[in-house]
Amino acid sequence: MTSDALLFGLSGVLSSSAPILFGVLGETISERAGVSNLAMNGMILLSAMGGFAASLATGSLALGFLAGAAIGATVALVVAIASISFKQSQVAVGYVLAMLCRDLAYFLGNPIMGMPGPRLNLSPIPVLSSIPVIGTLLFRHDIITYSSFLLIFLSWFYMERTKPGIMLKGLGENPRAAYVRGANVNRLRYLYTVAGGAIAGLAGPIYSLSVKAGWKGTISGLDGIGWIVLSITIFGGWRPFRAAIGAYFFSLLQWMGLVLQPLMPNVPSQVLQVAPFPLMILTLLLVNIGNAEWVERSLSHLPESVRRDIAKVLTALNATPPAALGMPFDKDE
Repeated sequence: MTSDALLFGLSGVLSSSAPILFGVLGETISERAGVSNLAMNGMILLSAMGGFAASLATGSLALGFLAGAAIGATVALVVAIASISFKQSQVAVGYVLAMLCRDLAYFLGNPIMGMPGPRLNLSPIPVLSSIPVIGTLLFRHDIITYSSFLLIFLSWFYMERTKPGIMLKGLGENPRAAYVRGANVNRLRYLYTVAGGAIAGLAGPIYSLSVKAGWKGTISGLDGIGWIVLSITIFGGWRPFRAAIGAYFFSLLQWMGLVLQPLMPNVPSQVLQVAPFPLMILTLLLVNIGNAEWVERSLSHLPESVRRDIAKVLTALNATPPAALGMPFDKDE
């Protein structure tokens, strides 16, 4: 592989990570507030179809993205009503919605399947795009990819450097303490769940209007992405920068599958296409394996220096969910 091909490939990894980043960071915001939106897989499919349909009907890319965000916000609102107001299981509600949204996407999207439509164009940044290596990697993308870079920083800054962001984390960690400090816990949970859903809802039209332009129904290749988004949220430890690493890692694995296919002609193409998914599951297992008792017993037999180094790695990988994630809050209890 030539250096130019490598650069363009890595640049493609960054751009193809954009929808996953929007999904992961949107879900991170929601879960930081204590609400899991397990409808993510169906929601992304429905917003991909809806965003493409809106853009196709109006000729406006902006309205397509707006439609995707609106679909994501609406699905998240249903999750919020069921789990916050009616105190139903977030797992059950999310799973049912995931199936419902998926089937709705395929059914409602049937008339527009395979139709050509608008697509987001690249917007190289003048001067910066001409810089060797860095210009190709970072400054020859579309506006959505640039926005994904910015979203990582803004999410981190909001959560770690602002009072509302610190309160957001309190909603998921200790809602009782947040309430004592004056927070309207359930109202804020509604706000952040819907906001997170709107951000994650953009992942759909990013696929159908940019990364994988068009709507192709069951062969769109999007079914399962929502579950990857949920797993990367866990891998990311509910922290934006670490979540971004997970998103880029997954896209890198997908790209490597394409690169390795010509070099491994005897391996069925389906194996390399599917490989990133079990690899992400394995990575997810490593995130929490340090908490297992058998790991501690196994490490106890190793030399002190080796044990200490392995323990540091496992500690760095460890991810602890917000303590009140999935738990309803009642100020009178």
